[in-house]
Amino acid sequence: MTARSTRLLVGLLAGAGATHFLAPAPYDAIVPEALPGSPRAWTRASGVAELALAAAVAHPATRRTGALLTAGFFTAVFPANVKMAYDWRHRPAPLKAAAYARLPVQVPLVMWALKVSRSAAPRG
Repeated sequence: MTARSTRLLVGLLAGAGATHFLAPAPYDAIVPEALPGSPRAWTRASGVAELALAAAVAHPATRRTGALLTAGFFTAVFPANVKMAYDWRHRPAPLKAAAYARLPVQVPLVMWALKVSRSAAPRG
């Protein structure tokens, strides 16, 4: 795994984390209703999580663990993507297609994070 790939993953996480605070409404809309509390609280929490994961992956000493946690995070947010696809099923075709396209994208994201984890220098 190249240093470039690691930097790109850090950038993706940091950028996504920042947008949770800069433009939270779209994230609020996909928070599953089954979760307790307000959607905005979940949006902020997931934004903080993404920023923390970006920091962990950025630093060699925490990269392995941070990337493993990132893979778990990408898996954990999958229900929000399913909710978005379901909620957008009656929207115009381009929006519906975008919502459906997000679903299979989670798999390569998880695989990417796992590869970054495996390529990180062992601790010790």
